[in-house]
Amino acid sequence: MIGMIMFLVALFMLMLGFPVAFTFGGVALFFGVFAEGMDLFAFMPYRIMSVMQNTVLMAVPLFIFMGVILQRTRLAEQLLTSMGRLFGGLPGGLAISTILVGALLAASTGVVGASVVAMGLISLPVMLAHKYDKRLATGTICAAGTLGQIVPPSIILIILGDVLGLPVGDLFKAAVGPGVVLIGLYIAYILIMTRFKPETAPAMPKDDSISRKKEVMNALLAIIPPLALIVIVLGSIFTGIATPTESSALGGVGAIVLAIIYRQFSFQMVWDASKDTVKVTAMVFAILIGATAFSMVFSYTGGDYLLEEWMLALPGEKWGFIILAMLVIMILGFFIDFVEISFIIVPILAPVAEALGINMLWFAILIAMNLQTSFLTPPFGFSLFYLKGVAPPEVRTVDIYKGVLPFIFLQVFVLALIVVFPEWFGMSSSY
Repeated sequence: MIGMIMFLVALFMLMLGFPVAFTFGGVALFFGVFAEGMDLFAFMPYRIMSVMQNTVLMAVPLFIFMGVILQRTRLAEQLLTSMGRLFGGLPGGLAISTILVGALLAASTGVVGASVVAMGLISLPVMLAHKYDKRLATGTICAAGTLGQIVPPSIILIILGDVLGLPVGDLFKAAVGPGVVLIGLYIAYILIMTRFKPETAPAMPKDDSISRKKEVMNALLAIIPPLALIVIVLGSIFTGIATPTESSALGGVGAIVLAIIYRQFSFQMVWDASKDTVKVTAMVFAILIGATAFSMVFSYTGGDYLLEEWMLALPGEKWGFIILAMLVIMILGFFIDFVEISFIIVPILAPVAEALGINMLWFAILIAMNLQTSFLTPPFGFSLFYLKGVAPPEVRTVDIYKGVLPFIFLQVFVLALIVVFPEWFGMSSSY
């Protein structure tokens, strides 16, 4: 039972607010010394070396760098301005443009926090000025910002590919269908909402100083450069021309080219973006090393065998395990970040899934969709905090909580569709 006790101790310390990497590493050190002594950690240098030599994980800092550079090019501002003018004349047009911009930012930057903050600063004041319902406006921004969790090139998909031993390119391909369906349902919800309650999202007055042709041209000029980058990065992966690691390097170069096109390039910007990339990457790898120590001690103490034996005995076998695993990941997502869940919880669940004959590609997409839902779920959804931090004072926390509820239901609905009808998304639930 030592392994199970250390797992509960780690979760308790995380909820108290201790740093994640040091929590996992410290708990592993304490229980490892208690169970075996310091000799157990003689293998840690080899484990750390294998992490550092992992070529798949090289894509993480490169995609982060691409996202940070694009964030600093004012890409979101140009997209939102152009798309808002293009669709603003429709009831709910600003909300629809926010969803579409969120999808483009997800596929080009993949940084959830940056997307939510950018749209909160730019789109939210415009929607409130045009008498949009606060709940619809805030819910739309949070939902659009979290698309970066499932729409490739998602950092979480790269991490899951490494943890589960799956080709990242296959994960990217499998995530496209659920991402497109989710975007379509978001837009459909807004259209239905404005059809029955037009006062929640009135149309913008037409600006006669700009012709319709000019609006379309401005929108195309804003959309084509990031769309071209998306096609180059993902297209090179899907066609087999480049590996995800190689395409991430291509994406970094492409982001710098876009910065030059948008006249935002400077060596100072590249230096600042590089420093931000190092900070985020160091956090991810520090958590990974702490998680490696934790999983080593957890496995040595027999916690993985005990957990696997218990989960294999669940009623309903495969489906009982899937339901429990999704509930556990969703609940933990309220309190801890997707990186910790990927490095600690997923490796514990993966052997059980393999023993039950579950298709690991399908299982990985379910986890990614589930983690995206946890970004929105009150009271601890990270996207809710990001938006509240930049929202005007008249937007209350309860408005944001109520606003995201319909989008949470839509995400859970898509998650259920993937569980029940995986063939609709080109997947299978079993090997």
